[in-house]
Amino acid sequence: MPAASGAQVPGDGQTRAAVVRLLLEDGPITATAIGERLGLSAAGVRRHLDVLIDGGQARAMQPAAWQHKGRGRPAKQYQLTASGRARLGHTYDDLASAAMRQLREVGGEAAIKDFARKQVQAVVADIDPVAEHTPEATSAKAAEIADAFSSAGFAASTRTVGSGVQLCQHHCPVSHVAEEFPELCEAEMEAFRELLGTHVQRLATIANGNDACTTNVPLLAVPNAPPARAKPRTGKTQPSTTQADAQPAPATETPEGVR
Repeated sequence: MPAASGAQVPGDGQTRAAVVRLLLEDGPITATAIGERLGLSAAGVRRHLDVLIDGGQARAMQPAAWQHKGRGRPAKQYQLTASGRARLGHTYDDLASAAMRQLREVGGEAAIKDFARKQVQAVVADIDPVAEHTPEATSAKAAEIADAFSSAGFAASTRTVGSGVQLCQHHCPVSHVAEEFPELCEAEMEAFRELLGTHVQRLATIANGNDACTTNVPLLAVPNAPPARAKPRTGKTQPSTTQADAQPAPATETPEGVR
């Protein structure tokens, strides 16, 4: 006797969990891509997606114009909703937030920043800073960082976009805590800069309601801060003599003529 529509059948739980994992790590993703990755039929994929959408855990969306290639109607893409992410679990969120409030009360903002820094350093402890600034080395180091964060439960990955690589964290086990304590996100950025030796830019965060924490990393080195200008050895302040400074000031037009 066939299972009723929407009923759970043996293996459904594991398969649906695999679908959710793909939506988390690779979403937005098409149903065809999900089927190819998991060896499912189109009907099987649609059944799981329909259940997730009906439960408010996933949503369908049209791809951006630049993502559509070829003729015909573009395939829908699917991704998890905020509710779907919440179901993945945020263990002891309330307890962690309460503990950090107490830490801030006792040690102030410095204690929070130090705690956040130590938490991130524990994730990237085995990663050495990039040795040379080439596109290949920078991309490889970003992928190494992503692997470390994936092992810590952040479902991280990298992708090349234009002249940079984006480091994406598709899940954040501490996102609810980070909403109140952005120092956790700031500590990640500090670690990224130190390991990659270049300026990086955070484009989006799950804590702010985005689908992923996305950080842009330029493939060519960009200094974290401009080098300080050397002071004259005489100790006296001397004006710069660049070509621009050497040009005479333009004449000023006045009612009496040019002065």
